[in-house]
Amino acid sequence: MRWRRGTLISKRVLRQSTVPSFRILFLLTVLSLLFFSACGGKEAKKVSPESLLAQEAFELAETLKRAYVEKDRSDLERNSTETVYREIIGSMKNFDSAELSFTPTWVEIQDSNVHLTVSWKGTWAMKGKNTEERGLAVFVFEGKPLKLSQVQRSNPFRQPE
Repeated sequence: MRWRRGTLISKRVLRQSTVPSFRILFLLTVLSLLFFSACGGKEAKKVSPESLLAQEAFELAETLKRAYVEKDRSDLERNSTETVYREIIGSMKNFDSAELSFTPTWVEIQDSNVHLTVSWKGTWAMKGKNTEERGLAVFVFEGKPLKLSQVQRSNPFRQPE
């Protein structure tokens, strides 16, 4: 074994001392990863009743839109009050096809009533002629389960002349 001046550790001692420190470092790393992964889970937040009611209103608006476009009268009747159903059917003309898009902009919840404001755009095709219209509507939903009880402002279910 060769010694240099100022060097107190031989190669053999150096090799023996780095192996255990590497094992200790590796073990500490694994343990810390296990600890942080076990303690790092976030508790899921509960969804508020108002949020669930708003989500139900969004889904119902989409259901009504699909029923109108597909001319599904039974689905329209099932998801709206009798007054609104008659209004929609009365204004529904014999279009060949229709496209509606809704963009929710505001939701107000008072007790079990939900006022959903949507910006809408529609295109109706009849005998080769396309008609476009857009507007802002307020859908008033009430009851359990929710039903459309009123359409305020610009009604997207009324085909333009």
